[in-house]
Amino acid sequence: MNDLRRYLIEEAIEDFEQGRLTRRDALKMIAGITGAAIAAQTLEARAQAPAPAAPGPAKSAYSVPANDPSVVAAAVAFTGSDGQLRGYLARPAKNGSYPVVLVCHENRGLTTHIEDVTRRVAKAGYVGMAVDLLSREGGTSLHDYESIPGILSKAPPERHVQDFASGLSYAKSQSYARADRVGMTGFCFGGGVTWRAAVALPEMRAAVPFYGLPAPAADVPKIKAAVLAIYAERDERINANIPAIEAAMRDGGKTFRKIVYSNSEHAFHNDTGARFNPVTAKAAWDETLDWFDKYLKT
Repeated sequence: MNDLRRYLIEEAIEDFEQGRLTRRDALKMIAGITGAAIAAQTLEARAQAPAPAAPGPAKSAYSVPANDPSVVAAAVAFTGSDGQLRGYLARPAKNGSYPVVLVCHENRGLTTHIEDVTRRVAKAGYVGMAVDLLSREGGTSLHDYESIPGILSKAPPERHVQDFASGLSYAKSQSYARADRVGMTGFCFGGGVTWRAAVALPEMRAAVPFYGLPAPAADVPKIKAAVLAIYAERDERINANIPAIEAAMRDGGKTFRKIVYSNSEHAFHNDTGARFNPVTAKAAWDETLDWFDKYLKT
C-alpha cells in the first residue's frame, strides 16, 4: 500500500471520528480503497464514536466569483500522457505575461472550491492551472462524494504527478504564461501530490503544500523548489511527519520554511468545510502569495 493510499484511509477514519462522515459513508469510502471486509475491520479497530459535526463555515474573504471581471477562467481539456485530461485554467484579464501556479485538489476531486482557489491565484497575478485527477474516470462531476478517494487511491502517485506535468505543459503553451516561472500549491491529498511534483518537476521554483504528506526523505535531493509547508496545530496525524522532512530538507541544503497555525485543524483553508478557520486561512493565503511573489515574480 503506497503512502498516499494509506493517507486517504486515515483521513476517512478521522472524518468519521470527528463527525464529518457517517459510519455508512466512512465504510463506503474505505471500501473503495481496501474492499468491504477490510473496511469494516479497519473502522472497528481504529475509529471511536463520532463527535457532533461543526456548523457550516462562512465564505473566505479571498473568494473570487466566476464572473469577476478581473479574471478569465474556464474549464479546459488538454492532452495527457495517455489521452485527454480535464482541468480548470484561470488568468488575469489584463494583458501580460504571468508565472504559472499549479493547483492540486483535495481527496474530493476538482470541486467548485478548488476552481475558486484557482481564480484566487489568477487574481493575485498568476496563471492558475488545476488538473482533475479523475479525468480518466470521466471527471469529478460524474462521481459521488464517498467514491472519489477510492478512485484516487487506485492510481499510483506517479500518475497524478504525470497529469500535473501534462497540465503544466498545457499552461506553459499559452501566450500569457511565463514558462520559466512555475509554482504549485495543493491541499490535504493535494499537498502530498504537491510534494511529489516538486520532486519530479525540476522547473518548479516554489511549492506551498498545505498539510500534505511529505515526499520520502530519499527523494528530497531531487527537489529544486523553495518549499513553504503549511500545517495546523491540531493535525497530529500529518504533523508527526514534520521532524523527518524538516531534517531532510535542512540536511539537503534546500530552501524550506514551515508554519504551524495555532487553534487550527486539518483542512482549515477550505471555506466549504466544517474546519474552516477564517483567521488562519487568511494568514496562510497571505504567506502563500508572499512566497510565490518572492520566488516567481523576481
